[in-house]
Amino acid sequence: MRTTRGAGKTLGAAGAGTSSRAAGTGTRRAAVAAVAVGALALTGCGGSDDGKGSDDGASKEPAATVQLPKLTGENIQVAAVWTGPEQANFTKVLSEFEKRTGAKVTFVPAQDPIVNFLGTKIAGGSPPDIAMLPQVGAIQQAVEKKWAKPAGAATKAQLAKNYGKGWQDLGAVDGTQYGVYFKAANKSLVWYNNAAFENAGASAPKTWKDFLSTAETISASGVTPVSVAGADGWTLTDWFENIYLSQAGPEKYDQLAQHTIKWTDPSVKEALTTLGQLFGKPTLIAGGADGALQTEFPASVTQTFTGGDQPKGAMVFEGDFVGVNIGETEAKIGTDAKVFPFPAVGADSPVVTGGDAAVALKDTKGAQALLTFLASTDAARIWAESGGFVSPNKSLDTAAYPNDVQRDIAEALIAAGDDFRFDMSDQMPQSFGGTPGKGEWKALQDFLKNPKDIAGAQRQLESAAAKAYRS
Repeated sequence: MRTTRGAGKTLGAAGAGTSSRAAGTGTRRAAVAAVAVGALALTGCGGSDDGKGSDDGASKEPAATVQLPKLTGENIQVAAVWTGPEQANFTKVLSEFEKRTGAKVTFVPAQDPIVNFLGTKIAGGSPPDIAMLPQVGAIQQAVEKKWAKPAGAATKAQLAKNYGKGWQDLGAVDGTQYGVYFKAANKSLVWYNNAAFENAGASAPKTWKDFLSTAETISASGVTPVSVAGADGWTLTDWFENIYLSQAGPEKYDQLAQHTIKWTDPSVKEALTTLGQLFGKPTLIAGGADGALQTEFPASVTQTFTGGDQPKGAMVFEGDFVGVNIGETEAKIGTDAKVFPFPAVGADSPVVTGGDAAVALKDTKGAQALLTFLASTDAARIWAESGGFVSPNKSLDTAAYPNDVQRDIAEALIAAGDDFRFDMSDQMPQSFGGTPGKGEWKALQDFLKNPKDIAGAQRQLESAAAKAYRS
């Protein structure tokens, strides 16, 4: 379920766009502070915030904000790696498009890495009309392979109206607009079982040192503190990137993302050493390293929010989309399930974001119309009301979100404006940053298994990165 990785990773750190992400440290700190304050406020949210949707603020259907053509009889295929609740919620969006246009839209389940999946489809002469791409690098590859079709005038008009320049730039290649970032993710959040915290007398930590101390306190209460989804390598890239961004800073982050510094750089050693402070203590991880390596992302969440004050893990790190999986338990977001920002390793807490972009692979009236719809406020509102979703669409009324937690996360993302860093691994060649069992995913899984071998992990990472960047 790759895009529950949200789709990407670094919000509020600084700089957007695919070519240049540099921004002033002062701007970055202001953006991070705004997001962090907003996220910290979430820890006290109450009410019926169960992540399963409500009618609050959304009982009156707003008037349509985008005009769509009649497409009666046209068949449109949309490929995405979403499964479970994410697929179900996206299908609601597609159903509304069908209702308005008369077209028939089919969801095509894709596998990771999606570029390989699409390559097979295209080679067989049956590409989908639209693909939801969870990496900036995947958009660039689709353009290089001449698969992607430029967005039309109607789509670009919706983007200009509803999106900041940073999000538009992420979907552009060499100045031409291709992608529409429909779904975003704030991936710098730690969700926790409030009953387990109260039972241990623990409170939400603000720094990495406090985080480790809190984990020890919870462990002493008889509950394993941290649930890690090690079976999904993308979650481990998120752990590394949050630590690296906070500790090494945005300039180094950009350099590593672009491979202008090597993975053998001292800054990588420092970040892996920090991550090893957690991974090197099996008693702090649910199931130890072996158990974590067998735990997929959905289970890492549900095992944190089942079992009352005796869950398998008291905390789970990942993005706002965790709310979808919490919604499959009896826990209520804001009361049973609370959240705090990823703890600061350096001066600032990191804020990492990602996203899924819709890209047309066929230059048809139907494909362009669906792209336009996905760039509209109408489409964003449908999934926002269902929960487990954050939109980069700045025109969306945040009253559409089903609870205060989701609403505050969304408002923080929009408030960051163009001051953000995107998921590092999603900027890299997919063979390194986005392929199960290979590249960064595999290297970090091996590191989870043996966190003492930092030099070996660095060599493994650099070898795979050098190969990927040459190809």
